[in-house]
Amino acid sequence: MDASMGSVLVLGALLVVLVSTLLIRVLFLLVWKPFTVTRWFRGQGVGGRGYRFFVCSMPEIRRMMAAGSEVILDAGSHDFIPIVQPQFRKWIADYGKTFLYWYGAAPSVCVADVDLVKQVLAERTGLFPKNYLNANLETLLGKGLVLVNGDDWKRHRKVVHPAFNLEKLKAMSVVMADLAERMMQKWQSHIQQAGSHQAEIELSSEFSELTSDVIAHTAFGSSYKQGKKVFSAAPALRGVLRRLLVGGLFHAPCNV
Repeated sequence: MDASMGSVLVLGALLVVLVSTLLIRVLFLLVWKPFTVTRWFRGQGVGGRGYRFFVCSMPEIRRMMAAGSEVILDAGSHDFIPIVQPQFRKWIADYGKTFLYWYGAAPSVCVADVDLVKQVLAERTGLFPKNYLNANLETLLGKGLVLVNGDDWKRHRKVVHPAFNLEKLKAMSVVMADLAERMMQKWQSHIQQAGSHQAEIELSSEFSELTSDVIAHTAFGSSYKQGKKVFSAAPALRGVLRRLLVGGLFHAPCNV
């Protein structure tokens, strides 16, 4: 009896230690570290959205995205930022061209200063690596040129560089122009079939198909029709990627 009671006490003590350790870890990641990062950036003169426990700026972003979806873009206007990313337009106005914002407990710095952007892009010392990639996304996407750093990036770049020399790009531009012309001819056919000087065309799907067709022809030597099943799966893939994004916890899937 005494032995069993002792075992229960030991297990209970271990459980308390485990729960306490996890709780301290969570508080460190979701409370202490974000506020420390915010204070450090403010000390450097970089302001921005204050950290909110776990939810960060997502409620505000959702509200602005919902409002932006109701905005109708004037014909001839290219000012689409208020529709697709209204939060950045507002935050730049509020905090300046360089500011800190949060997705969960993950800090990000937005840089809208052109000179500073050029400096970052031209930097070759490795001080500005790619963003940390969710482990689930890394498994899904692999380690390609746009996701790796350092020696891996140099090796990948050396392999793909010949495909993007000037002569290859010129040849690709001919293919792109031909595909765009085919799309215009299809539009003209729709107008003629309508029996008038106008027809309703869904530009979003048309340009999505054109983009897929360009990629298929230039990268794989096929066409959109031949790879239609693959391209039609892209929206489902984007849905999976959204579910893998995590606010503060990089290794557990959740909905954003």
